[in-house]
Amino acid sequence: QVQLVESGGGSVQAGGSLRLSCAASENRDSMGWFRQAPGKEREGVAAIYRGGFITLYADSVKGRFTISQDNAKNTVHLQMNNLKPEDTAMYYCAASMRYAALGNIEYDSWGEGTQVTVSS
Repeated sequence: QVQLVESGGGSVQAGGSLRLSCAASENRDSMGWFRQAPGKEREGVAAIYRGGFITLYADSVKGRFTISQDNAKNTVHLQMNNLKPEDTAMYYCAASMRYAALGNIEYDSWGEGTQVTVSS
């Protein structure tokens, strides 16, 4: 498994922006961002394959979130704009050695998470 460390979470008001980062100990073909709000299941937010050959987004974040990858630094970012209170959750970075989309079971390495709180 690869080691993943997330950063960049925090508290913002609705309409604000945050940029999450995930530093990986090794490169992986697929990297994803997931989130879990209290009392809800973890859901896929965005995924990137081979540095941007394919990017995927949940419908709820399309047009607001952008995933990107810096292969030289083994880092993946999630730029989150126009944040809404419903985006409040713990955000997790995940990695897979093969192609992976937005399903939890497709990833074999997970970070500890970073909290994002959006107030109205």
